[in-house]
Amino acid sequence: MIEVLRIKNLALIDDLELEFGPGLNVLSGETGAGKSFIISAVNFLTGEKMHTDLVRVGCDKAVVEALFVLGGEELILRRELAADTGRSRIYVGDALASRDTLAALRPKLLLHVSQHGQGRLLQPAFQAALLDGFLPDPAVLAEKTRLARGLADIAAAIRDLDAKAAALEEKRQFLEFQHAEIAKVNPMQGEEDELIGRRAALNESRKAAEALDRSLECIERQPRLLDTLADLHRELLHAGAIFPDFLADAEAVAGFRHQLKDISVRLRRKPSKAADDDAEAIEKRLFELATLRRKLKRTLAEIVDLGRDIKENLDFLDDCGLKRKALAREEAAGVAALAAVLAELGAARRTAAGTLAAALEEILRGLGFSEDVRVIFDFTEAVAYTPVACDLPPLTEEKARILWRPNPGQPPQPLDKIASGGELSRFLLALMSLSAEPGGPTLIFDEIDAGIGGLTLASVGNYVKKLSETSQILLISHWPQLASLADRHFRVQKTVEDGQTITRCLRLAGGDIAEELSRMAGGGEAGAEMARRLLGNGVLRP
Repeated sequence: MIEVLRIKNLALIDDLELEFGPGLNVLSGETGAGKSFIISAVNFLTGEKMHTDLVRVGCDKAVVEALFVLGGEELILRRELAADTGRSRIYVGDALASRDTLAALRPKLLLHVSQHGQGRLLQPAFQAALLDGFLPDPAVLAEKTRLARGLADIAAAIRDLDAKAAALEEKRQFLEFQHAEIAKVNPMQGEEDELIGRRAALNESRKAAEALDRSLECIERQPRLLDTLADLHRELLHAGAIFPDFLADAEAVAGFRHQLKDISVRLRRKPSKAADDDAEAIEKRLFELATLRRKLKRTLAEIVDLGRDIKENLDFLDDCGLKRKALAREEAAGVAALAAVLAELGAARRTAAGTLAAALEEILRGLGFSEDVRVIFDFTEAVAYTPVACDLPPLTEEKARILWRPNPGQPPQPLDKIASGGELSRFLLALMSLSAEPGGPTLIFDEIDAGIGGLTLASVGNYVKKLSETSQILLISHWPQLASLADRHFRVQKTVEDGQTITRCLRLAGGDIAEELSRMAGGGEAGAEMARRLLGNGVLRP
């Protein structure tokens, strides 16, 4: 039940607070006064979208908040809509919440039927879903949904497998050619850089070996450097006998000659190769890699990755038959399980159809229809699932559509063939009442009395009033006959204040109720007379 509703900065509403009570709460007012804005605010608060155009001009945001009583506990909801970004913030109590939270709460808070609901009622899919809402065991429908979703996933996997296999099969020959070329060379990640490094090291080693050869040649070319140094040493010794200062020089030459002799020995012992590597093998391997790069027009790193991808694709083509058979087995098991559930669901729907039809007929008679009114749920077969891989026939399920016979002597026909706007309004009211639970969600009737008048209107009014004894109802109506039944009556009107148009909503009492009923009845003496009659010979409610 909604106890308090507050709306700020929404359309023509600047700041509006309404206190609803149990039973029947009626909102009346001239067309365009803003009644629909109040209902839109309630729908926005409970999860529906709202366009930023509805934020009052000059305001940063619109705010809607309400106090609900749910299961004896108070629940405060608040939702804001920013004018600039269009983003909304939702609060449940003091905590931020999501639209999913509101979606879960809404069925416990509101049941809303408007005159626009007639269009949905005529849709076969809505009629089928309507019957499912009255199944004795909703778990059967949930299991059907789960199995159908699982089969849809399997079918999608099979289609993806087939599409990928078909695309790869078209270029299989080219893939195999590329795979053979890559496998023949078998390149490794980073191999080319390593070979280039080894070749550079080998070149440096060769240059060093050539330098050693030239060094030995310098020592041993004619006249030999060692012999020359020996001659120099001998002559310096002779000179030193007379000139002692040259004896030290003779010793230095002798030392240098011994050092040079040692270098000569070491140069002769140098290895035939400066590094244990095969230059020819390196060049051959580099040539193979370069040829592969030119052929495939890719870098070596890309070729290595390509080789891995090609192998995976070829392995996939080889394995795809086995994978498809495995998926076909899964699909067959899912089809068998779904077939069993669909049979159970079909029986449950037929049981629910009989119960719902009888309940609707009883209510419709009370709403002014003939005692012979009949509601029939006509079942037709619809394809529920078509197997993709397993060799099984398509699964079908029974879907219901509503046929009815409002008057005797007519064959049952679909609602859209013979139902008038007023009849559809009463049909919606009957369905809503069946969905309502005592003390459950608030029922919102938004001009569902459209197309109704006369004695039928009285029947609808009596039924709505009776329904309000166990459920809170918010009713928007232009009929004084319905408004006069209100436990609380609110008048919605537009006023101009300081040059601004503003929507106000006032709770009526005493003479204001009679005045509003008179206006709704057309005004003047005839309207005042109807208001007096509706209120019981002029006795106004407090």
